[in-house]
Amino acid sequence: MDLILWRHAEAVDGYPDHERRLTIKGMQQANSMATFLSSRLPSHSRILVSPALRAQQTACTLTKKFTTESALDTHTSPQSVLSASGWPASNVTTLLVGHQPWLGQVAALLMTGSADYWSFKKGAIWWFSHREREDEHSTILRLVISPEHL
Repeated sequence: MDLILWRHAEAVDGYPDHERRLTIKGMQQANSMATFLSSRLPSHSRILVSPALRAQQTACTLTKKFTTESALDTHTSPQSVLSASGWPASNVTTLLVGHQPWLGQVAALLMTGSADYWSFKKGAIWWFSHREREDEHSTILRLVISPEHL
């Protein structure tokens, strides 16, 4: 299974939190990453997106064919996120569009087994793969990239 974590791009400050929109810079970040992802994602990928407006707008730069997933809301646990994604058992590449702190916690959990707080830049992706060989299970970090490095 491949699991791609995509943090929403830069959004305006304010309340209510779920209605925060992307800034002009945020739209540019999201468009850059969407262009990068569009040629790399398998056509049968599953895309799960937080219900928050800024995550929805980020995902829409890539496609309008995604599933809004309440388990990816702004305040959730890394375990809930992984459960919603089907990690590691799913055989479908899954892209999750969401928020800090759970994105960083999921990345830490996958890499170290502990859901520590790791920084995750706005608009960035972390791409993981899970491989099984005989009795060995491994998590592979394939890519970490932010929009300004594209």
